[in-house]
Amino acid sequence: MYAAATESLIKQAREIKEEELQRFCGRIFKLLHTKDVSGDTVDSLQRLNLIVSATKYARELPSDLVMKLQAVLRSSSCPEQLQVLSSSIIRESFPPSVHSLCSDLSHDSRTFSCVASVVLAQAGNKEDVMPLCHHLLKSLESRLSDGQISRHALPILSKMSTVYPEILTDDQVNLVCRKLVDWLRYASMQQGASMSSGGFFSGPRTRQPAPLTEVDGVVTGDFFTVLCLGQSYTEDQWMNMYTFSMIKSWLLTYDTDGTTNTESDDRSELDSSVMSMVSATSSSSRLLPPKERLREKAFEYCQRLIEQSDRKALKKTDTELQKACIVESVSIMDIICGEDPSYVYRAFPFIKALYGRLNGDLAYARALLPIAQFYLNHSEIAAVDSEAVFSQLFSHCPAEQFNEPMLAFEFVQFCLLNASVLQDRVANYRQSFPNLLKFLAWNSSGLIAEFVELLPSLIAPDTAIELLHTILDLPCLAAALDLQQRSACYQASDRTAWDQQGAKVAACLDAFRQPSYRGLFLYILRPEAGTGDTIDRLKMLHEILADMAESPRVVRCAQVVPVLLHMYFNTVTQKADEKMMNQLLLVLLERSSLLYDIKTFNIEVQKVFSTHLQALCKLHPPLIVDQSREILEFASSPANIYSKEDFYTHVVWVIGEYLSVSYDPRCTVELITSFFESLEAVLFEIAQVRQSAGPPSFSPRLITVLMTTLAKLATRSQDLIPRVSLCLSKMWTFARSAPVMACYSEEDTEEIITRAHELINLLKLPNVAQFVLAPSAGGDGPRWHRDINASLPQGMRAVSGLLHRHSSFLPT
Repeated sequence: MYAAATESLIKQAREIKEEELQRFCGRIFKLLHTKDVSGDTVDSLQRLNLIVSATKYARELPSDLVMKLQAVLRSSSCPEQLQVLSSSIIRESFPPSVHSLCSDLSHDSRTFSCVASVVLAQAGNKEDVMPLCHHLLKSLESRLSDGQISRHALPILSKMSTVYPEILTDDQVNLVCRKLVDWLRYASMQQGASMSSGGFFSGPRTRQPAPLTEVDGVVTGDFFTVLCLGQSYTEDQWMNMYTFSMIKSWLLTYDTDGTTNTESDDRSELDSSVMSMVSATSSSSRLLPPKERLREKAFEYCQRLIEQSDRKALKKTDTELQKACIVESVSIMDIICGEDPSYVYRAFPFIKALYGRLNGDLAYARALLPIAQFYLNHSEIAAVDSEAVFSQLFSHCPAEQFNEPMLAFEFVQFCLLNASVLQDRVANYRQSFPNLLKFLAWNSSGLIAEFVELLPSLIAPDTAIELLHTILDLPCLAAALDLQQRSACYQASDRTAWDQQGAKVAACLDAFRQPSYRGLFLYILRPEAGTGDTIDRLKMLHEILADMAESPRVVRCAQVVPVLLHMYFNTVTQKADEKMMNQLLLVLLERSSLLYDIKTFNIEVQKVFSTHLQALCKLHPPLIVDQSREILEFASSPANIYSKEDFYTHVVWVIGEYLSVSYDPRCTVELITSFFESLEAVLFEIAQVRQSAGPPSFSPRLITVLMTTLAKLATRSQDLIPRVSLCLSKMWTFARSAPVMACYSEEDTEEIITRAHELINLLKLPNVAQFVLAPSAGGDGPRWHRDINASLPQGMRAVSGLLHRHSSFLPT
């Protein structure tokens, strides 16, 4: 999120008028024609860059200014700051400048990079970048005077080949592969000539180049890699580093179609092992095709990096570099083994040893992900057991490093990328959802899109109900993780540090460390599923964490829950059987009253419950009879109206809609009567008119739904019609009472009276009422509303005359 001042500047940039923009461009055009570059010129270009970058659409600039900016961009004598600003402005402006910039490409490395960035940003097809491609390939083949353009060419070539992989012919791909091999494997082993710092003793004599060192200070004895250190580097060493940075994308773009893959498809595992040894011995020859030779040298390079990463670095920055090199090396080896399985047998000893060294060190947790990916892709080929790797990965990383944002993102991306394979081959993947959700609880806003996509893969018949409870308890998990972090930072005796956190947090920390509450927190922080659906003392946990309900992290986490619930129900209803649907309905009834008390959280969750209650009952109408006791208990309590009116209203609606013998033959007259009497009592209680009573705290919609449901039930047991007619006749008095008139609008009271009026007149003809209020199960199909020969349209026309305002409606 931007700061307030930055937001204000962006808003001004977006709202600038076209006339004002043209005047500003004219001023910049004049400034660019002056010989001396002033601070005003740079400031104006920065402002123009903000203006053209602040909107999604490209702003059209005057053609003369665009031409001048192009001249600045292509002039090697211009200051670098002006070139960079010109490049950024042209990239975001309209019309495109691709063809004019490609007409005469410069050999100056800085100018060429700026021009290339514009061409790649504005190109619409590969023809637009073809001149740039030819220029790049020529620069790779020749040694230009400045000796720098090749280094700048590699990132541009990598970007171009990723976007337009077909732009290079096979011969050109082979040319680049040969160059990459040379830079990757044959860089010099001496440091570059360092620039003299001057001084009394400085002279013209040349110092002997010093040797490169490893990260632990030992002199390098093998070939150069990015983990070889020196005070300065030669040009070929820089090319080595650039090559390693792009080799992964190059291998992914241009799959090395060597002969080993096609020749060994039908061979046995033993034959593959023999082929791997043959490949290992023959690959040292320069007779290999360029693509295969690049693969071989890249593999050797990664092996050396893994060996170098085992050295104790003298500087912390070098330790971080080692971690990055491990991640990249294992990923590259994974790609190579995917292209040629014969490399699997050479790679696994390195990967296995690397895993044994890193799996106990949390500092290297991110490096475990590419290792796990390697095991996932190749353990079956090598007949290696990978269960321990994934058990360690899913049990320890989320539980101990949930507060590492980058690890959280990469971990979830790993799960997304391999979701289908993980479901089939990793036994504890679905069981680990309590641990995975810790990433979301701590990093809610950054991972919501990823978890919405990941959630379906975590749903299984044996864990679906527990997963639903865990999603509902996600804000509790966020609060518990917060307390766990704070508790680890402060000793119990350090009350001063606790009090600095605030009185509310200090009280929660006290509760977190009390043995009597230990079981509650152990459950909410559990690492894997299988310990039960939820806890009996969940209400107590909510009370303990009440003071954390206003924590920004908890509030942000609560906002994520409704989104996850929608995805959960949309997924689970597609695969749920009758037993699971009954369990889901019970959870909805139970948890509608058992939610963490966070502002608007209960209301939003109950809205989701309401939506999916209807969907569940529509999919399986017998649910109403299956769970009649629980539903009847819920619906007969007026207290549920005041705490969860929307959900209560939907429960009443599904009772009226699906409690019918047409949906379930078990729906007896006695069952209908019991529901009718309970809802009748509720309507009577909330509609009592007392002059001293306060205004109703529920909406008119609830009244109309209750009236309609009672009428529906009466049509299915016609002995109840006189009772419901009497009840409906009292609604005029209720709607016109002083407390109701003071609370409801005229439209609301008219709606109640009209609905009661219509239902009374309809119930005078019981068979017609049954036809209208309780149509057959197929009554919502299009045919019943479009076909003039169908009974529903004719029936509706027949009864429409009954439902008018002038029919008798006598209040009691």
